[in-house]
Amino acid sequence: MSTLPKIAWIGLGIMGSPMSENLVKAGYQVTGFTLEQEKLDRLAAAGGSTAGSVAEAVRDADVIITMVPASPQVEAIAYGPDGILAHARSGALLIDMSSITPQTSIDLARAAEEKGVRVLDAPVSGGEAGAIEAVLSIMVGGGQADFDEARPIFEALGKTIVLCGPHGSGQTVKAANQLIVAVNIQACAEAVVFLEKSGVDLKAALDVLGGGLAGSTVLARKKENFLDRDFKPGFRIDLHHKDMGIVTDAARTVGAALPVGAVVAQLVASLRAQGDGGLDHSALLRAVERLSGARV
Repeated sequence: MSTLPKIAWIGLGIMGSPMSENLVKAGYQVTGFTLEQEKLDRLAAAGGSTAGSVAEAVRDADVIITMVPASPQVEAIAYGPDGILAHARSGALLIDMSSITPQTSIDLARAAEEKGVRVLDAPVSGGEAGAIEAVLSIMVGGGQADFDEARPIFEALGKTIVLCGPHGSGQTVKAANQLIVAVNIQACAEAVVFLEKSGVDLKAALDVLGGGLAGSTVLARKKENFLDRDFKPGFRIDLHHKDMGIVTDAARTVGAALPVGAVVAQLVASLRAQGDGGLDHSALLRAVERLSGARV
């Protein structure tokens, strides 16, 4: 029998499905739960097991991993008579890899401690491609001993794995990450429109820009989206809108000014208001095109 910890995985979306499958490939016994039957079928086809409820999934798990859209969903699956804390065994390790508010993570850790459940907040960066390729950046908040215990699991999911501080620290760093990514995508989108309106060969321009100081992971990952106008969601505008709300609120709480971030947050919100919330965040290009009078 395997000596690896038994894992319950709650949330099998764009990120959760490939991440849970990578744990199956690494030899872990993974039992998943989500609301979409086709996602459960996908996990089963990959060699995992499925459960009919949160309670069933977590009951015998050594490690419980959650990957859901936002704070309300984390609270919904964690609390209440049908939630994780009511059914997880004492001593289990709960790793929340969702992107939520730092305070939600702090509150969850405090509530879990009363039930004998340990918690790490461990949001990720790298998008769908990073999840599939198991090269995510994982920013973790919590205790050193729990982080050390979870590290082999993280190593099956990502390449850059850092304990950033106590509970909530991972979420704070993730908020900063989303600020940088949004501003970077916006800058790239503006450059694309500027280049095209100037009559420059866009592919050639992006190739040379990518090799210089203007190069970035964002440009490398999203270049083909810009070139092909392919906005199939790897990370949806709806979710980045949520994340910009998190970083804006957190920055206000600590007294940090985010003048450029505030503008980009409004541009993300406007794109969502125009019906593009389900598109990839590289669709910020569409907002710049509209502002520039270009055909979208």
